[in-house]
Amino acid sequence: MRLIKLFLLICIIAAVPAHAESLFFEDEPVQQGLRVADVSATFADIYQKLDGVKWGGKSLNVAIESIERLNKNAHIAATDNRVVLVWGDDIIANYPRPAAGDWNGFGEITTALVLKMRERDPDLRRQTVSELYETVVGALMEGVDENGRYVYSRAAEIAEDGRLLTSAGLTGQRDERGNFRVTGVYKASSADAAGVRAGDLISEINGRAVRDMTDADLEAVISGFNSGTAKITLLTPGGTRRVVLRRATVVLADADVVHRSGAGADGGILEIVVHRVSDGAVAIVNEALAKYPDVSGIVLDLRAATGDDERAAAKLAGLFTGAAPVMRIVETARDEVEVIPGGAAVTVAPVVVLISDQTRGTAEAIAGAFYENSRGVLVGTPTRGAARIATVIDLADGGALELLNKSIKTGAGRAIDGRGVFPIVCLSNIRSASQQNAFFLNVLNGDFKASDFNTKTDVPVEDIRRGCPVITSGADEDSLASAVAVKILTDGKVYNRLMDK
Repeated sequence: MRLIKLFLLICIIAAVPAHAESLFFEDEPVQQGLRVADVSATFADIYQKLDGVKWGGKSLNVAIESIERLNKNAHIAATDNRVVLVWGDDIIANYPRPAAGDWNGFGEITTALVLKMRERDPDLRRQTVSELYETVVGALMEGVDENGRYVYSRAAEIAEDGRLLTSAGLTGQRDERGNFRVTGVYKASSADAAGVRAGDLISEINGRAVRDMTDADLEAVISGFNSGTAKITLLTPGGTRRVVLRRATVVLADADVVHRSGAGADGGILEIVVHRVSDGAVAIVNEALAKYPDVSGIVLDLRAATGDDERAAAKLAGLFTGAAPVMRIVETARDEVEVIPGGAAVTVAPVVVLISDQTRGTAEAIAGAFYENSRGVLVGTPTRGAARIATVIDLADGGALELLNKSIKTGAGRAIDGRGVFPIVCLSNIRSASQQNAFFLNVLNGDFKASDFNTKTDVPVEDIRRGCPVITSGADEDSLASAVAVKILTDGKVYNRLMDK
């Protein structure tokens, strides 16, 4: 019945002519604490910059109707002439629709609609200007690029310094009900990789209601210095989501290096943990490889690695693979750009590459390059399958739009986005000491029959992930990954057998 009433109303108002007058009065420059002219100008800039952006050859169809996603009670209907906002059964706004390409008009009408919704939604009303931009951009982009977001200028400045990134990578405060509201997310952190956004509510952590946790308990989970994982329930504008965040100790740089001289042969084992695929990480890894040229093996830990810089990814992979294809970038429906490092490899040491469901972006392409070039053994659980390259669009207000609008394939052309890269050794299936002993015995006896799902594209990815599930105990995963990796690298026969699959 509601839809019928709305349809009849639209039919009636469709005949009302549109006009180009401003929706705001000069004597009311501030409404609900917002400078409406500035807010409208920013929304106009956002619409204009999004117009014509491509994602894998598809144009972004950003429609003003998408704003209704800000609240489940809101419904927006538009004709060629009018835009109507219905809240429940009541019509609360009726505006002339701007002409195509009238970005200032779309900026104003977006601001007007948001003001009407803020009058009825206390959560929207509490948002700061930057949070409001991020929320609205998220609504506009949902269904086109769920990772598209607005980056506030000051937040961007902080996020670019990896030295500030600690723990799960989010900040927040309790609301009046005792839930934890996220107020900020550090770029390239675990929280960012999982899609946590400012404004989300954390209601439950590891099966425990947040309102029943003390501030000390909460601080230990969000900003604690212990490694591990936290299973978090989020209440978002799009509904309830459950994510697993992998905590790090303290990320002081984009990569950390540890040399274990007592492991393996005389050269020891080099452990390289990459947090973010960047030029900084490349420099750190290159320096470590030059400092320890005689290591007997290398553990490249990509379990929490992310990144959207294809050049840095090519450089990092090239240190191990040389001038071999690392990835292909899908920019349009027909064109793919092949990315190949320019130099020779700087090490030939055996490599174990650790991966997990939080390995994403260009880090997934690096894992795929090791696999396709037979340069290392993939150990862990399937990667995220979120392999995209970001386009950053600067806005006039000093902020930016960040769109992950270019998808990535492996160097050989295998799809990664939506699928992922799969390990040869699944850690979640050899968790106990007896399972590990049996596994290595089977490898040595030639009885290990690896299911190489990287080549079995006909197997549904959901089935693969069920067979090799995420490890939710971080301490267990850390010790297990280290033990298995060292065993593979210190036993040449095991390494060679696994490389032969």
